[in-house]
Amino acid sequence: MANEGKRIRSAREGIDANKLYAISDAVKMIKDRAKAKFDETIEVSMNLGVDPRHADQMVRGVCNLPNGSGRTVRVAVFARGPKADEAKAAGADIVGAEELFETVNGGTIEFDRCIATPDMMGLVGRLGKVLGPRGLMPNPRVGTVTMDVKSAVEAAKGGAVEFRVEKAGIVHAGIGKASFGEDKLVENIKAFADAVSKAKPSGAKGTYIQRIAVSSTMGPGVKVDPSSVLNG
Repeated sequence: MANEGKRIRSAREGIDANKLYAISDAVKMIKDRAKAKFDETIEVSMNLGVDPRHADQMVRGVCNLPNGSGRTVRVAVFARGPKADEAKAAGADIVGAEELFETVNGGTIEFDRCIATPDMMGLVGRLGKVLGPRGLMPNPRVGTVTMDVKSAVEAAKGGAVEFRVEKAGIVHAGIGKASFGEDKLVENIKAFADAVSKAKPSGAKGTYIQRIAVSSTMGPGVKVDPSSVLNG
């Protein structure tokens, strides 16, 4: 524990907790401090001026990161017939209908993203209590209920990240790995911020994106000047 505390204190050296850094400077600081023995995930958090308890202030969407997320995403697809074949050909890890329903309903969930064709939603809808709390329920708003199974699977495998505002008005996502180049991380963060900005709900009042911070899995957070992300 003493070594852990020393490591954290060392990582925080040189970071002014009251300063807003340009996104390029913040990313460099985070990368320099990502010293874990594994390839740390670089995460971005955004405080939004919304109250998600109101339906007209809910923020949800998907962002196709231009440089991928660095994660290996396991994709399950609920489909039958030709669409099931299309999903398999596109690289889906698990494809099925009633048999997949029984597997998931029994508590076995071996995937990170769930896609369904519209005709399967009557079946998939019955898994709401299982998939919903895990954020895995297919939704047409984020492109996971679709007849274009091929594109949905390829997007999920290629680095598409979903986001949904939490109760405190925060959205966050892993947007890359510490091993990524600084330019690629900055590009991914700007793409994510742009997607969140475009998802601004009708009920949002005042400043929509209020605060932005970046961090690595084991490292400290760095506050970011929103203008360097949204206008750069």
